[in-house]
Amino acid sequence: MTQLTLVVGSKNYSSWSLRPYMALAQTGQPFQEEVIQLDRPDTAERIARVSPSGRVPLLKHGDLLIWDSLAICEYLADTFPEARLWPESREARAVARAVTAEMHSGFEALREHMGMNLRARKPGQGRTPSAMEAVRRVQQIWNDCRARFGKGGPYLFGHFTIADAFYTPVATRFVTYEVSLDPVCDAYRDALVSHPGFLKWAEAARHEPPVQKYE
Repeated sequence: MTQLTLVVGSKNYSSWSLRPYMALAQTGQPFQEEVIQLDRPDTAERIARVSPSGRVPLLKHGDLLIWDSLAICEYLADTFPEARLWPESREARAVARAVTAEMHSGFEALREHMGMNLRARKPGQGRTPSAMEAVRRVQQIWNDCRARFGKGGPYLFGHFTIADAFYTPVATRFVTYEVSLDPVCDAYRDALVSHPGFLKWAEAARHEPPVQKYE
């Protein structure tokens, strides 16, 4: 099989990189990783060497380059259909794509005020009105998906999908900032941060050097 390589940013901070990593891990396919530490003198140069957009994540599959997190996940769903990265039913799949797209393009307040930092614990910080409104919306999405589609397992649509990959970084923010959640969302957050793919990612993140800009 043609080699799969995922190029990612610092694992402790790069929420955009974590998403396709989770989807790729879920496929069960062997892949290599290239980690480019963020905010170093040579970071931009190293990324520009491999990524047409000058950003990570980037998936390399033979000669094919894919440089957007959602595009990477869609490619994985097409290439490895047995991984069931989207729900089977048309209705569930449509909702899964909608909530994934909402996360991909929105929730700026969460990114700004509750940045991903897996090693940190910042209870009470980041609770601006806009960030807490985003928390409310995330819980609304999680409750709705779990109630309508989640009966077959612990994830939004029962089994693990791209939607879960996209909400994993949010779950880590809720841990870092000790955000109180309702019981359904509390259980779902725990399912995400207990996923074997995430545990492997988080273990690697523990050994990275800190980047003061993101601390």
